Amino acid sequence: MLTLDVDAVRAFVLVAEHRSFTRAAEALGTTQGAVSVKLRRLEERIGQRLIERTPRQVRLSAQGEIFIEPAREFLSAHERAVAGLTATRRRFRLGIACHVMGPEVPTLLARLKSLDPALTLEVLLDTSWALMESFDRGALDAVIVRSDDDRREGERLGPEHFGWFAAPDFAHRAGEALPVATISPFCAVRDVATRLLDRAGIAWTEVFVGGTAANAAAISAGLAVAAFPCRLAPADSVEVGERLGLPPLPSYAIVLHSSLSDPRTKATLHTITAAFREHRRPAGRHCPMPQPSTLP
Repeated sequence: MLTLDVDAVRAFVLVAEHRSFTRAAEALGTTQGAVSVKLRRLEERIGQRLIERTPRQVRLSAQGEIFIEPAREFLSAHERAVAGLTATRRRFRLGIACHVMGPEVPTLLARLKSLDPALTLEVLLDTSWALMESFDRGALDAVIVRSDDDRREGERLGPEHFGWFAAPDFAHRAGEALPVATISPFCAVRDVATRLLDRAGIAWTEVFVGGTAANAAAISAGLAVAAFPCRLAPADSVEVGERLGLPPLPSYAIVLHSSLSDPRTKATLHTITAAFREHRRPAGRHCPMPQPSTLP
């Protein structure tokens, strides 16, 4: 009967999630060579190639795509069995900025539950300012914000590209001020976007102010144009910057700050990192080429 080695399956899953032998080794606290050996033994045991590796990329093979979800379920079942014998419940307090919350969060929560069944996860959504204040006084274990909201060094989860988004049928009449939707009078992206419009000599008027979800609704409703993250732009919206002659917007970064360094928390943080990196929406069809993040 075929049996699977837990450590080898875990190495496979981490390589698949990080798309990197180096990052998988960091997550396991071992070397890249050791990860390669575990993966090779697993492939030899099941008689299938699971990972395709070239000098430029690491990706799942066709058989790897089939095996990845059963592998995660296998690890989850193993962790639940071990946790039922030894684990004590622990709490992890995570803050996510409202304008960062996106489609990767359900995947993140599922991965965290699979990683540690004894984990009680406390998630707080708030403004970056409020989250960083809570983090500084020890009320949160980790926070995810954008780099324009806090200048301290943290772990970069990925880029946050911006574009000018509007409904497909949005029309701007020549000679009229451009109707603009904004997040908040205190938003750094708003300040940069309106400054760029002024610098380009484009007349504009603020016709809508609201949170991220409200701005997405305003875009879809055709009320205005908005400087909006490509990652979060409504599926029924289009990038109109080039068509309307609007100035390119800078890119920022999504950053993770954490105050804990114990092994179990490190595993939790690696799971968060992988979830965000997997769900990055690339610049391209939906967004213009990213600009440097230097503020104008």
